[in-house]
Amino acid sequence: MYDIIAKKRDGGTLTQEEIQYFITGYVNGDIPDYQASAFLMAIYLRGMSAAETAQLTLAMAHSGDMVDLSAISGIKVDKHSTGGVGDKTTLIVAPVAASLGVRVAKMSGRGLGHTGGTIDKLESIPGLSTALSQKRFFEIVQEVGCCVVGQTGNLVPADKKMYALRDVTATVSSIPLIASSIMSKKIAAGADRILLDVKTGSGAFMKTKEDSIRLAEAMVQIGEHVGRRTVALITDMDRPLGRCIGNALEIKEVCQTLHGEGPDDLTTVCQELAANMLYLAGKGEPDVCRKMAREQMSNGAGFRKFEEMAAAQGGDISVLENPDRFPKAGASYTVAAEQDGWMTAMDTEKCGITAVELGAGREKKGEAIDHSAGIVLQKKTGDRVQRGEPIAVLYAATDEKCRAAAELFRSAVVISSQKPTAVPLIHARVTADGVEKFA
Repeated sequence: MYDIIAKKRDGGTLTQEEIQYFITGYVNGDIPDYQASAFLMAIYLRGMSAAETAQLTLAMAHSGDMVDLSAISGIKVDKHSTGGVGDKTTLIVAPVAASLGVRVAKMSGRGLGHTGGTIDKLESIPGLSTALSQKRFFEIVQEVGCCVVGQTGNLVPADKKMYALRDVTATVSSIPLIASSIMSKKIAAGADRILLDVKTGSGAFMKTKEDSIRLAEAMVQIGEHVGRRTVALITDMDRPLGRCIGNALEIKEVCQTLHGEGPDDLTTVCQELAANMLYLAGKGEPDVCRKMAREQMSNGAGFRKFEEMAAAQGGDISVLENPDRFPKAGASYTVAAEQDGWMTAMDTEKCGITAVELGAGREKKGEAIDHSAGIVLQKKTGDRVQRGEPIAVLYAATDEKCRAAAELFRSAVVISSQKPTAVPLIHARVTADGVEKFA
């Protein structure tokens, strides 16, 4: 291990055998944390070639369980988001794709910090289980077309150990390490094709469009290198997606969007994501797939598939048919504009932290959350506002929580006399053929 660390420290290119030696030794406990830390810092400083990154990803993917989806018929397409605020897209695009014959076997995570989790959102539907046996998971994907469950205990153990170490050694923000972390889980999950939603902006892990494109290119290269057709979209997270932030609130917005009545930004992003899932599944060229996705989001077919999935996972679908039946928060608080002007910016990360303060998220793994807590935005970036006009309604268990969170929310919003320049929702599309920029 000493020789491998020195080689990477000096800018050398590691062999597949050297990378495998590290992963196997570290997972087995033969390589101590202090050597692993030195190795990760060497990667952080020196980088990795595309081939090295792909080899690291494969070694990580094979460090634990590898899900074999061959028992499920058809092309299986997975979708991954790098995380954001108000990002409920999986629960819209998976049913839309499934309604057109695409199989979506999705493993998702819980929220941590300012980023919400798909599993937490789904579990706000009474009775719904995301902890299914693999047999039942496969049955639902085969019968319904889509299913969303929590990640298995032994999926990519190398990533769990490495991420915990990166988190305390200032080596998180390395593109080869981020790309291998994400793609190892996607490869281990077994899908034939992979769609990546790489967020960019104040609420995203990657703050700039350039860094987001670099990360997307690295992940697409990995996918193609291991024989999985991969497409990435760079989508905006300089404002929350949709108007709802918080678990049950976001499920209500999922239902609205699947009835063709959702917010314009969420609808646009979901149509584009669904279209690319259909494209990856061989349903046609992007323009044709875009039209198909739009139809399924307006004619109710996507909603019916979402209901079918929720019912198969034990959920009480009466709350989907009548969202007013979701449990109500104990208290609410309206935040009003303090001046006339334009909403020129929203610090999306602060909006996410506000939702955590209200009880909708967790600061530490394993903390309980309040499914009814969250934020409903009345105004967003680019909207005209008048002094005293509501810009958001906050929901929590108590008035005290609402009032405390309101101050943080106010600090996330900028109102000025100048109308802001419109920012695109989708910045670029990255494929094996290159980068197509939209702005």
